[in-house]
Order: sequence, then structure tokens, then C-alpha cells
Amino acid sequence: MKQNLAQKNHFSGPETEVQKYGTVVNRPLSLDHKVRLASVGNLNQILADTMTLRDMYKKHHWQVSGPTFYQLHLLFDKHFGEQAEIVDMLAERVQTLGGVAIAMSHDVAETTRISRPPRSSEDASVQLFRLLQAHELIIDETREAARSAGEIGDAGTNDLLVSDVLRVNELQVWFVSQQIAGSGIGGTEEEAGRSTPKLTLQATV
Repeated sequence: MKQNLAQKNHFSGPETEVQKYGTVVNRPLSLDHKVRLASVGNLNQILADTMTLRDMYKKHHWQVSGPTFYQLHLLFDKHFGEQAEIVDMLAERVQTLGGVAIAMSHDVAETTRISRPPRSSEDASVQLFRLLQAHELIIDETREAARSAGEIGDAGTNDLLVSDVLRVNELQVWFVSQQIAGSGIGGTEEEAGRSTPKLTLQATV
């Protein structure tokens, strides 16, 4: 009886969908369908990566240890809150454009480009380095998405990406970078005229 009831109340599949992921419905925004579709695709990728970064901050907030525990514990939680605000703004922009915002953790895990950290606790310097890697990826894709949105006439998405996503991530990179300044992690100080080296760290699954 209980099993039959559970099966009866289990909703899944196309019959429950009102809009498929990856599509956009009409909105009187004076933006072409193709423009909104392109922006929604870019926004959902940044959203998935931002949700991953947000959760990484909370993981490190819980697991950080060592002589810098107190300041990092507070810093990680502050950045978590700021990333959570970005998540909401990105999702709302996707919905505003007529799209479907990615939401569930398993879908995010399949979509994100950020390397998966281990379940176990890591040294604080490795935690910081992982965060810098994630920020660098998001900053790179945000700049590209903002440029694309500007070129196709989606000023609202361009403004969100530059004013809220890019600037907050750049500021957080500054704070995180200062925690490992002089440690030799993440490369040496950049010389004038040289491009910034990409951060690299072996992913642990």
C-alpha cells in the first residue's frame, strides 16, 4: 500500500514540465529570441560555476584549520554570502530573459567547469589556491559573456555581469590572494609586460 502510494505520488518526466531547460519563452523585452537564448546559455554556465564556488567557500569555512583559522573562517563565510547573492541575481536574470535557471546540485555538478575538491579536509594554502582557480575561471568566462552580451545588444546582462559578477569576484581574488602573498603558491610576482600565468593545481577526486 505504502509502496503504491509512493509510486503514485512520484512525479518525474516530461509530463511534469512546463518549460524545457535550454529554451526561452517570449518576453516583451525588445530582445530577439536568439539574443536571449545566447545570454541564457552563458548565464547558466556562470551560474553553475558560481554555485560551485559558493559551496566550496562553505566547505572551506567548515573545514579550515591551523594558525589562520579564525580569520579564514570569517573570510570564507563572508565570501560565501556574497557568492550566494550573485547566484540569486544570475538565476533571476535567466528567468527574466525567459529561460530556465539551473538549480539542483546534481545538474550543477554535471555542468560546472570547476575541478571537484576532495571530500576530505585540505591544508589552508591548498584551499586558498583552489578558490583562486575557481575565481579565475569565472572571471574569464564572465568577461567573455559580458563582451558577447554587449555585442548582441543585451545591455542588462552585460551590466549584471560587469557590475555584480566580475567586480565582486575580482575583489574577492584580492582578499584571497593576500592570504598567500609571499608563500610561493600561485607563481611569482608578475613582471611588467608579461601576461598573468594561469593557476594550476592537480584535481583530487
